[in-house]
Amino acid sequence: MTSPAPELKLSELRIGSTGRVLGFDKAEPAYRKKLMAMGLTPGVEFTVTRLAPLGDPVEIRLRGFALTLRKAEAQALRIQAVD
Repeated sequence: MTSPAPELKLSELRIGSTGRVLGFDKAEPAYRKKLMAMGLTPGVEFTVTRLAPLGDPVEIRLRGFALTLRKAEAQALRIQAVD
């Protein structure tokens, strides 16, 4: 039996990597509703498509559209890498 993938920050994924939203950081309640309204609900998978030279912002593709997030917004996400 394999153990589940460790929890990561969005900034730790590279271009072309796929991730899954596990939930939201409790310390960032202001962004939770905003992120959920943009389609980032628990269980949704996404692919990192672009990364700015300094790592901010990051563009991900999910549910058929591209979404760009700043580091502060992305910090509210709890994610794991998908093989």
